[in-house]
Amino acid sequence: MKDRTLFRSGIIGSIVAAVCCGTPVLAVVLGALGLSAWLSWADYVIVPGLVAFIALTGYGLYRRRRRDERRVVAGLGRCRC
Repeated sequence: MKDRTLFRSGIIGSIVAAVCCGTPVLAVVLGALGLSAWLSWADYVIVPGLVAFIALTGYGLYRRRRRDERRVVAGLGRCRC
């Protein structure tokens, strides 16, 4: 997977998972409608998903930085010192 794609996937997934961490708001709204039983599984899925996507973002940043360092050493890129 390309570094840019890896980084974008991690950011988008982290944002989606962070937005979904608003399950208490959903619980109140769905509770008012009598549908709160649908959220019994949400915390078991969303929190590990958030952690996984944050890790994916970090890995993408690590690969991008490593690639940039190789370019500077090889003389292909400019030094950002």
